[in-house]
Amino acid sequence: MNPFLILSRGGDAGPYQAFPDLCRLRNGELYCVFYAGYGHVSLPDSGKGWPQGGRICAVRSRDEGKTWSAPVTIFDDALDNRDPHVAQLKDGSLVCSFFSLKPGTGGRPYDGVGTQLIRSTDGGKTWEKEAKVVAPPGWYVSAPVRQLPDKTCLLGLYFFGGAGNEYGGVIRSTDSGRTWSAPIPIAESQKLPLDAETDVIRLRDGVLLAALRSSKINLHFATSHDSGKSWGPACDSGFKGHAPHFTRLKTGEILLTHRLPNTALHVSRDDARTWEGPLEIDNVIGAYPSTVELNDGSILVVYYTEGEGSHVRAKRFRLTPKGPEFLSI
Repeated sequence: MNPFLILSRGGDAGPYQAFPDLCRLRNGELYCVFYAGYGHVSLPDSGKGWPQGGRICAVRSRDEGKTWSAPVTIFDDALDNRDPHVAQLKDGSLVCSFFSLKPGTGGRPYDGVGTQLIRSTDGGKTWEKEAKVVAPPGWYVSAPVRQLPDKTCLLGLYFFGGAGNEYGGVIRSTDSGRTWSAPIPIAESQKLPLDAETDVIRLRDGVLLAALRSSKINLHFATSHDSGKSWGPACDSGFKGHAPHFTRLKTGEILLTHRLPNTALHVSRDDARTWEGPLEIDNVIGAYPSTVELNDGSILVVYYTEGEGSHVRAKRFRLTPKGPEFLSI
């Protein structure tokens, strides 16, 4: 048995729902944000019934993922707001990171406006009405804010300036995400094709590990020994993976979910020295998977299906020595 649950499809969130991200709130609820539009890119189009373009929606569960609320829009301005990720910080606030696209100039179909953040101080019931640009145009995001034990916040970014000018990066904050450093590049000088979708995790010895996507070569890793202020070279992971997402389990294993092959998972049981996988979660290719450990030690993973009628799915599994054992939700 390998069942899935549909968190959101169609309805008020539209015909294309993608790029979900999941976190657990302090009150025990699960909170999932995702992109809602009419297609993979949803620029403002009144003729299609989307005068504001794509928007960010959210659903929540109060019973460990068994049932979910109807989608609500948490942010929608006159741009294509997309690829949202959410985290709750130590001060209790929620931060949602995303980027937006606007109609392009100079023959380009669209242009980016930079990496953006909005904040909620009431558990995601209400959100800031205006997004703060925290990294300039050219920098994009596909990861949640990660907070270190000393409360420093890191946000994985990537720079896309066209073929041959792609690399990862991070920004840092020491005031709970209210102000941020300039982008700190990762692997800029290596000239690797890293359309990076960078995510970051802290290892047991304090070293930071960044995962960096490539659409042409394998996923790469890079490390930092100074809380993200500087980074070593990007090194081949030995496997492919898009949209990497890290989760450390209470038992110590690190989950690295990603796209390719299909929706997949790698597991490290030795603090990122070696990886098992790929282990297939689902045979759909949309992916952008995100995981949360449930109270019983099982794992809930959310992801999406690409194409017509795309929707947000969830599966539940338990990690065993042989890999994931899928369970009913």
